[in-house]
Amino acid sequence: MKKTIILAIAAAGMILAGCADFLNIRPEGTTTSEGLDYTNPENIFKPVSAAYAQLRSYNCSAFPFIGCLEVTSDDADKGSTPEDGASMKELQTFTYGDANELILAQWTGWYDLVSAANNALDQMETFKKELQSEENIAIAEQCIGDAKFLRAYAYFYLVRMWGNIPVVDKTMTATELASLKQKTPAQVYEFIEADLQDAIDRLPASWPRAYISRANKYTAMAYKAKVHLYQGEYDQAAALCDEVIASGKYALMPDFRYVFSMDGENCQESVFEIESSALGKTTGDAAYSEYAYHQGPRNNTPSNMQGWGFCTPSNSLIQFLTERGDKIRMATTLLYSGTTTPEGDYILETCPNPVYNGKVYTPSSYNKWNNNGYGYDHNLRAMRYSEVLLMYAEALARGAKPGTKSGYTAQDALDMVRNRAGLASVAPTVDNILNERRAELALEEDRFLDLIRTGKASECLSALGYTEGKNNLFPIPATQRQLNTNLVQNPNY
Repeated sequence: MKKTIILAIAAAGMILAGCADFLNIRPEGTTTSEGLDYTNPENIFKPVSAAYAQLRSYNCSAFPFIGCLEVTSDDADKGSTPEDGASMKELQTFTYGDANELILAQWTGWYDLVSAANNALDQMETFKKELQSEENIAIAEQCIGDAKFLRAYAYFYLVRMWGNIPVVDKTMTATELASLKQKTPAQVYEFIEADLQDAIDRLPASWPRAYISRANKYTAMAYKAKVHLYQGEYDQAAALCDEVIASGKYALMPDFRYVFSMDGENCQESVFEIESSALGKTTGDAAYSEYAYHQGPRNNTPSNMQGWGFCTPSNSLIQFLTERGDKIRMATTLLYSGTTTPEGDYILETCPNPVYNGKVYTPSSYNKWNNNGYGYDHNLRAMRYSEVLLMYAEALARGAKPGTKSGYTAQDALDMVRNRAGLASVAPTVDNILNERRAELALEEDRFLDLIRTGKASECLSALGYTEGKNNLFPIPATQRQLNTNLVQNPNY
């Protein structure tokens, strides 16, 4: 299902060089323009392809990502063994400072994605000048939509994680980058909204199957709705969710487990996924992400059924799901040691952690890479239709006007998500909807930022070491402040 698009972007993924920091990214971004034939229409997608490939990078969506945005929540523990992962331990206990390597990696990863998107935007203008046919210009215009979406995606993480940040809106020299000053969150959100609106206007409603993982206009709408939700702009969030719902493009899969299975990748519930694949190979260059691998059962056998064992479900999450009687979602979310999966894989009872993230479970038949390769074929589900329904319900519960296109009420949207989980209807209050978000999106890197957004971080995380007025933002990495002395550190670091 997914291997077609990944083949198109694999080559670009191989040119994505890791950068020590965003300030020394070469001006042309991650894909060089040297040797690129701008008169050949087949090359139009290559710069955008490289930007999509950046999403799979270690810095964007692997170990640093799960550390900063999941292990910091009350849904996950560090995992692995007590002595392993000192930087990850700092995140779990909120003892990190501006030298934490995982925080630096996230900053670098998101700005690398910005750089790749800016590079693609530059290249599209050159293609438009060289390729005069309406068809080719139309393709380049769509690719601009891709790049604008990806840039907005990166900045949405940057502004939520660091608050006041520099906005790099074009290809710049190292000197120009080092002179940038921070924008306020309001200014950054305005920039994000403009990029997402541009993406909505340029992107098609759907792509051919070969490009199934590319963002479409409804992907951009869903993310713009979430951007509005984070700013408390509930009417705008509700209107966009209503349009996504009314499109008829998405639906909840009847089986919750199927959504996270290999067969369920890019299913009708998928609003946006980050592709990962070993391309059926056992060695060599491939377009895989280590997102699932870093969370696979540690010290399990056979070797292709083990990973690093980080980001394990917390007792708090297990108790929360248990008290709700959330059996269907528990069966998928929680992968216990000493049990056999429905696909026949046994998780050793001697694994160092009693439970692992079941949402990234990948059957042994897919794990063929010669260095274990657990989860290399597993896509990261960045946004699912269930979240669109819950955003819509929350916006209405907070006073937004009901949509006029879908005809859905907050009760309708909430009931759909709960019914799929085998749960009875409850009133669509804000608290009930937020609890549903926690249950539905557990271990999907949403909870920590959600707690900050809703003002519940201190209540839920203070016992873990969280300090309000400090840990609601991450520290700007020390190396970045050395490279750009205009950067002002966040409070209390």
